[in-house]
Amino acid sequence: MAEGATTGQRFIKRAMVLAALAILSACSTVVPRTAPPVAGPAVVAPPIEPAIMPGLPTDNEHHMVALLVPMTGTNGAVGRSIANATQLALLDTDNAELRVTTYDTATGAAAAAQKAIDEGARLILGPLLADDARAVLPVAKRAGVAVISFSNDTSLAGSGAYMMGYSPAQSIERVVEYARGQGITTYGGLVANGVYGQRASTAFLRAVEGAKGQVISLQTYDRTAASIAGAAARLGKSGSVGAVLIVDDGAAAAGVVPLMRKSEPGARVLGTERWNNESSVAAKPSLNGAWFASVPDNLYRQYATKYRARFGVAPYRLSSMGYDAVLLAIRIARDWPIGRAFPEDRLHDKGGFAGIDGAFRFGRDGFAERALEVQEVRGGTTVTVSPAPAGF
Repeated sequence: MAEGATTGQRFIKRAMVLAALAILSACSTVVPRTAPPVAGPAVVAPPIEPAIMPGLPTDNEHHMVALLVPMTGTNGAVGRSIANATQLALLDTDNAELRVTTYDTATGAAAAAQKAIDEGARLILGPLLADDARAVLPVAKRAGVAVISFSNDTSLAGSGAYMMGYSPAQSIERVVEYARGQGITTYGGLVANGVYGQRASTAFLRAVEGAKGQVISLQTYDRTAASIAGAAARLGKSGSVGAVLIVDDGAAAAGVVPLMRKSEPGARVLGTERWNNESSVAAKPSLNGAWFASVPDNLYRQYATKYRARFGVAPYRLSSMGYDAVLLAIRIARDWPIGRAFPEDRLHDKGGFAGIDGAFRFGRDGFAERALEVQEVRGGTTVTVSPAPAGF
């Protein structure tokens, strides 16, 4: 980086290198047992009872951070992967100042948050699911504890709540911008019904308008063969397009493309950030040549190798948010006195932060803006065709 770079830029470079290191060291905290009382001679005066202070003992040596994720139930495997990632981040950075304690949201997110706060948490990482975040936020707000959630629900951000989740709107804007740079001006869309589809459709229309392109046709479908076939047929009746955005997960999109090709044989296929969560996308022949935008994968691949070596299984793609949330907390801990409230204002550093998912920063709305790359499905793998910016 050039001499005279901003503090945010220098940190981004340093954090990107830090996230790539494999400093795997074991650490443990031993709490000494209290020695048993020693018998002494009898005394006439009654013993003075020690003062009993309410609440749990105060930890004056660590920043108390709570991780709220599902450890059991349907999403337990994802939550455990995130929990493992936070511990790996502490090991990689050899950090002894943060104490991250995990609480299971599957048994009740609000109760988990209250327990964490009662036990001294000054910062909450998580929850993962939007419904859980919705339950946790009032509890945290009453206690004045900041929440950095892994949800991507923009409606939950603000007033002490920060969302780190991957945004479909940002992904769509990035891939449309890239497609426009390749000369594509006309677009179509095939969108699976649901809340995600509705938000993605709005983002798609705005992105194309911002790129000075035109959406010729936008069709929705239920996840049935007849509905998908009907939407694909309607798409072609409005005229030929240069690219078609398919708003669905990668596996489902692979089944939609052959039907879309009947009416739009030459159109480029575009996808969303959800495709990067599925390792099988690259192996789908029908998606060959498709473009989608997501967080960069170069450091993630190193992290996944290290994670597998330590825990014996592959990580879930979303687990990287847990790793990066810990890097963020460590970064801010330099200006965070132990036992004091988390310095929320530091989250608004315009230079941003960095981790294995690349550069990101929180806007005043509390949602994470991310530097994204564009990937192309090519020959059974994915290839970066437009790298993510190193910073902001």
